[in-house]
Amino acid sequence: MRRLLAAFLLLTASGLAWSQTYPARPVRFIVPFPPGGGVDIVARAVGEKLSPRLGQPVVIDNKPGAGTTIGTAAAAQSAPDGYTLLVGQIGSQAIVHHMYSKRSFDFRRDLAPVARIAQGTIIFVVPASSPARSVRDFVQMAKANPGRLTFASSGSGALIHFTGEMFKQAAGIDLTHVPYKGSAQILPDLLDGRVDMALDSLPVYIPHIKSGKLRALAVATRARSPLYPEVPTMAEAGVPGVVSQTDYAMYAPAGTSREIILLLNREVNAVLLLEDLRAKLAVQGIELFGGTPESLAAELADEFVRWGTVIKQANITPE
Repeated sequence: MRRLLAAFLLLTASGLAWSQTYPARPVRFIVPFPPGGGVDIVARAVGEKLSPRLGQPVVIDNKPGAGTTIGTAAAAQSAPDGYTLLVGQIGSQAIVHHMYSKRSFDFRRDLAPVARIAQGTIIFVVPASSPARSVRDFVQMAKANPGRLTFASSGSGALIHFTGEMFKQAAGIDLTHVPYKGSAQILPDLLDGRVDMALDSLPVYIPHIKSGKLRALAVATRARSPLYPEVPTMAEAGVPGVVSQTDYAMYAPAGTSREIILLLNREVNAVLLLEDLRAKLAVQGIELFGGTPESLAAELADEFVRWGTVIKQANITPE
């Protein structure tokens, strides 16, 4: 009995010592997208609030490209010590799994869920010069001109690309995909009418919707956006089945200790309750939702099924 008690006290003491030493240096958030998009905005806002709670700087490291695989691979191959974390979209990781057979990582094997962070809005926008005043108008235009109308995305093989493919399937239309390197890169061509529409993450488009240079026709979430309550959902706009959102989450390299994951989960969930952070992101159409590592793992599993079906029906060959 004395030996058991001594062993227990030793473990307790070592756990206390661990909790007092982590983190002992800056924590890096790898963001597999360019600066300025929804993932980058969320990572920076959460990192700013998380830093004082951890007692260390949180450094944002943007590593875009190749459908998020460059940044994700960097995170997966990092030491499992809690100092390198991935902040990305849940759906994008499911798509990567189905689309990139030659990637150097397996997301479900090489990265561990830490915490869900937020849900962002995907919005259907057209240039102010577009004759489409509604999603139904746009669908009619596309049916009258198969393959001639274009949809922009923030990169081939990622969530926004396949949200456009989901729309094509649900509406029964043929559109031509025009990929860019990020949402901010879409804007010049969309504003000038050189591409016909985007079904993309909301934040970068807000100033241009407000100015009237872009027209919002629908949101792809199940419920209307609190930021644009007058804008219908895709189902209300006549194209049910188009449900897509930019769910943001945090992951750690597989093998990261359970203690570190639970500490980070606790601190992230605490940050998500801060009213000033919630208000700051709400104006970007981003709502904060936390959760356990287990609930995040379950959501990821659902997204693997959802986007696998879309890719199969789109008849897009994995790379």
